Amino acid sequence: MKIAPAKILLKIPVPWVFVLAYLLALPFQLLFPFNLFSSDNLLYAKIAGVLFFAIGAFFASWSLLIFHRASITTTPGEQSKLLVEQGPYRYSRNPMYVSLVLAYLGEAGFLTQAWPLFALPLVILYLNRIVIPLEEEILRRDFGNTYGAYCSQVRRWI
Repeated sequence: MKIAPAKILLKIPVPWVFVLAYLLALPFQLLFPFNLFSSDNLLYAKIAGVLFFAIGAFFASWSLLIFHRASITTTPGEQSKLLVEQGPYRYSRNPMYVSLVLAYLGEAGFLTQAWPLFALPLVILYLNRIVIPLEEEILRRDFGNTYGAYCSQVRRWI
């Protein structure tokens, strides 16, 4: 019996995919430490990291609050009863994923760790190739032309 890796990954909540990618990069950070910033710029990297993390946390919270108030699922692949188009969804079809990327970058910046940055493109590739297409397919099926019009007005990321 063949098990598709994508099906296994879809069982992992997306925020945990970010956490796991970061954690998998940490041994490389410990074994082969290097920094992208000079010692003169470490403070700026930490400040930028805190700002990115805070902005990401704010938008994630706002997005989740909208979904919670509407009693909508945040699980990829599950059917949604409502198409959310307000709040951060006016500017991005995936503000939760954008916020997770910002928080991830923020953590790497604050901790001045470079190796996790190499894992982030893999997470984004996974989202772009597997998770988001699945979600979009379901939304197109459930909301038809309304979702198509929304897609033509709002970008996938930002």
